[in-house]
Amino acid sequence: MVIVAGHILVAPGDREPYLADCAHIVEQARRAPGCLDFTITADLVDTGRIDIFERWESQAALEAFRGSGPSEEQNAAIRSASVAEYEVVRERPLS
Repeated sequence: MVIVAGHILVAPGDREPYLADCAHIVEQARRAPGCLDFTITADLVDTGRIDIFERWESQAALEAFRGSGPSEEQNAAIRSASVAEYEVVRERPLS
């Protein structure tokens, strides 16, 4: 399993348009083979922060979906980013 997690920072006034542009990406990802979870959401406290969380069955599934990444317009809105991939060796359900 592969997890992609982190956040990006945009100007507070750019956050809602950025998220609206991402809705179709979330829909596509959730339909993609091997996608277990995919979300791009507004942070509850920081008005310029967008949280990212993805969970994929495999690196191959992630790579098949990933494509070229954010559009030019989205890249222009990003002030900084801290997003990383994590290879999960074992899962332990908490419930």
